[in-house]
Amino acid sequence: MNARESDFAHGERAVAFGLVVNALLAVAKLLAGVVGNSYALIADAVESTADIFASMIVWAGLRIASRAPDETFPYGYGRAESLAGAIVALMLLGAAAGIAVESVREIVTPHHVPAPWTLAVLTIVMFVKWYSSRRVRTAGDAIGSTSVRSDAAHHLSDAVTSAAAFIGISIAVAGGPGWESADDWAALVASAVIVYNGVRMLKPAIGDLMDRHPGDAVVAEVRRIAAAVPGVRAIEKTVVRKAGLRYFIEIHVQADGTASLEAAHAIGGHVKAVLREQLHGTAGVIVHMEPWDAGR
Repeated sequence: MNARESDFAHGERAVAFGLVVNALLAVAKLLAGVVGNSYALIADAVESTADIFASMIVWAGLRIASRAPDETFPYGYGRAESLAGAIVALMLLGAAAGIAVESVREIVTPHHVPAPWTLAVLTIVMFVKWYSSRRVRTAGDAIGSTSVRSDAAHHLSDAVTSAAAFIGISIAVAGGPGWESADDWAALVASAVIVYNGVRMLKPAIGDLMDRHPGDAVVAEVRRIAAAVPGVRAIEKTVVRKAGLRYFIEIHVQADGTASLEAAHAIGGHVKAVLREQLHGTAGVIVHMEPWDAGR
């Protein structure tokens, strides 16, 4: 398995782990919410259910993005990964809106105080979701995946709603009559946090889809690697775009103007080979050879 395939496989394993966790927790939280009379837990279960579909979308995006370039898509299918990240972020915003609406409805509807034992359920849920978020986020950072990071944000938002529910239920149980809606207020506050996470994850996904600058550090590394190739006298314009997990580079390289066309071509080929070898995630390199002018 080459490095490219390994990245996608790593991402898929992380997403599969999160999918299984979400499925188990969704059932547990729904049952606990219904039996324990806690809308905050039911809202948590709804989000976990949405997370299942989100993880499936991320998994599908990674599978499509891993396809090799062909005549129809000569630059590959990498954008499918970024598109999956954007869809997941939008789902996160949709889930937040739904939780907010239902929270308001529950606040104005008289109901009973949640059962105290639901706090134990939430404690377990918070730990599991926090751990899941860390594990999936680590995988997303390791392979540079926007969609996997979005999936991690879903796990983190679930932990946040669980923490808010824990606080709300604790207040309701301690306060007694008159404090029944405390967990609903907690769910409402949690929805605002989810909106923040959704917007935060949507921005990089849209940026990737619109060929946003990948960062000065990436461009600087490209220029450093190319400048170290024998025969290269200077580096001019450098453009890098990210498609999914891969980089496509266009770089202008200066060599001695007296060099033959064959020699310049060899230098350009060497630059291309070295970039693909040393810069992880490089899928394509276009090198423009230009004559070196010491006076520039």
